[in-house]
Amino acid sequence: MPIKTLVWGENVHEQENPVVAGLYPEGMHATIASALNEDAGIAATTAVLQDAEHGLTEERLAKTDVLVWWGHAAHGKVEDAIVERVQKRVWEGMGLIVLHSGHFSKIFKRLMGTACSLKWREAGERERIWVVNRSHRIAQGLGECIELPNTEMYGEPFAVPEPLETVFISWFEGGEVFRSGLTYQRGAGKIFYFRPGHETYPIYHNTEVRQVLRNAVHWAHNPAPAWTAIADAPNVPVAAAKEKLVQKGPRLHRDGEEGLR
Repeated sequence: MPIKTLVWGENVHEQENPVVAGLYPEGMHATIASALNEDAGIAATTAVLQDAEHGLTEERLAKTDVLVWWGHAAHGKVEDAIVERVQKRVWEGMGLIVLHSGHFSKIFKRLMGTACSLKWREAGERERIWVVNRSHRIAQGLGECIELPNTEMYGEPFAVPEPLETVFISWFEGGEVFRSGLTYQRGAGKIFYFRPGHETYPIYHNTEVRQVLRNAVHWAHNPAPAWTAIADAPNVPVAAAKEKLVQKGPRLHRDGEEGLR
């Protein structure tokens, strides 16, 4: 079965900025989805901020193997209840790929537990994305680096937790460097942050960037059944212990009583 992938985009700059609209006439989300659908092993659809429940209903998320997230201008307009819904699905095993300015999205900051801040400059400078983990699944099919002629600079320090793996490190024409491909795991869900993607440049038309996106979906996919009980905290009665057990000492809770949160 193909990996069921949902590409989420806030769909704001495409509607308001003529440069972005010219590069992505059907929306950045549609271009990203088209890159993924070049792989017969991926079935990508799209959702946008303006959809009911942002297109992220419980039913749709339950059927999603990997969620790809792009946002920039409207992070604050994403409803907190939807963010919590997405977070729970990541805990259960849904993969999450966060792109470019999605570093400041509510969902990424919530899962990282840090400010996720960085330096930036919009000067159309050259970027060289070095592949520093050549054997990683996300880097398959690439050479030693990806060259982007015009891009927005992101610079260190990047205020995120230490990653499980660093796949890419970027160098920019102005001299800065940035950890531009990082992996994490939260609960049963794999997370990949990928830096390139400023909307006024044709980043998602780049052949190698599109290859990274497809690779990342395959890497983030968890074929195991969803760990739907991950947020539960069951009170196990003495009688249900694996070994014979005698109750000793006073108790705060009765059998079956919910724990305190």
